[in-house]
Amino acid sequence: MPKLKIDYWFLLAVILLSAVGAITIFSASPTMGMKHADLLYYIKRHLFYLLLGAGACLYGFNLDLQKLKKIAFPLFAFSVLLLILVFVPGVGHNISGASRWIDLGILSFQPSELIKFTLTVFIAKLLVEKKGSIGNFINGVLPALLIFGLVAGLIIKQPDLGTVLTLGGAVFAMLFVAGMQYAQFAVLGLLAIITVGLLGVTSPYRMRRFLAFFDPWQDPQGIGFQIIQSLLAVGSGGFMGLGLGASRQKFYYLPQQFTDFIFAILCEETGFLGALAVISLFVLFAHRGFMIALGAKDPFKSLLATGLVAWLTTQALINIMVVVGLVPTTGIPLPFISYGGTATIINLFAVGVILNISKKGTA
Repeated sequence: MPKLKIDYWFLLAVILLSAVGAITIFSASPTMGMKHADLLYYIKRHLFYLLLGAGACLYGFNLDLQKLKKIAFPLFAFSVLLLILVFVPGVGHNISGASRWIDLGILSFQPSELIKFTLTVFIAKLLVEKKGSIGNFINGVLPALLIFGLVAGLIIKQPDLGTVLTLGGAVFAMLFVAGMQYAQFAVLGLLAIITVGLLGVTSPYRMRRFLAFFDPWQDPQGIGFQIIQSLLAVGSGGFMGLGLGASRQKFYYLPQQFTDFIFAILCEETGFLGALAVISLFVLFAHRGFMIALGAKDPFKSLLATGLVAWLTTQALINIMVVVGLVPTTGIPLPFISYGGTATIINLFAVGVILNISKKGTA
């Protein structure tokens, strides 16, 4: 029986990033865990999520991707239905003004995490079917953009601009690889920038964040508080860091210290060297991931790997840029590192599918 060879460098990057995440959550979460009378409350839950994620990864690795392709539309339609349900009273759960969760009592989850995967699968299938007409904007590109627009509209309403940008990165990457014309790509990129700008200035909430990006000290106790505390954490780390467990910002100074802003705590405790190591692991992840996509002989698998890697890489890039103050604040977790149940499981499931695409038979 032939043996299967997978991309072990890609797998190593994911394992190391997940290990860094677990260590950082262990260090950053005890203060918040005190609210549950258990210093280890969050790390125990995260380790459980990692265990479920490992099972999801194994399932994705053994999944029949041709069958996945056949059920792409039902999966996508189900995910859209879940996105709509977050706005239904009694089903959707609103936290801090955001309707992103479905609460079933014994568990809650974020449909926007699932839609990242199902949209990528559906767009990959659509582009393969339209391979001969992808150069034609109306017949090839527009259908994919309309589908993305539907999902983006529902997610913006939550509101969650960060997830929309992440999905946009995945869709644009797949369109580019599928053969979209360079001129179309440039025009759509410009339109995307203009659209994001308009969304920023037409929403009072996003406008305040936009202004805080330029001068957080105008309102240091309000909208500028989070980015100020994040920059203080990053700057305090220096070159070598304060040491594991030595963060000061985790003591109720920096909000979301082990979720969306965990990279700030990592920088504070491990310094420039730790941040560089994590960024290097994401670069390795992206490089090996796109090499897997390029090496896939089946067009659907190639586009699917492209979209999955682009989604996770774009999300990591946005999160890190937010934390260090390079773009306005938007709530989005750092893949493999931030605490979170739905995101951890879905992300590792996507990794299993990418490894599935990478495997090759050897004698």
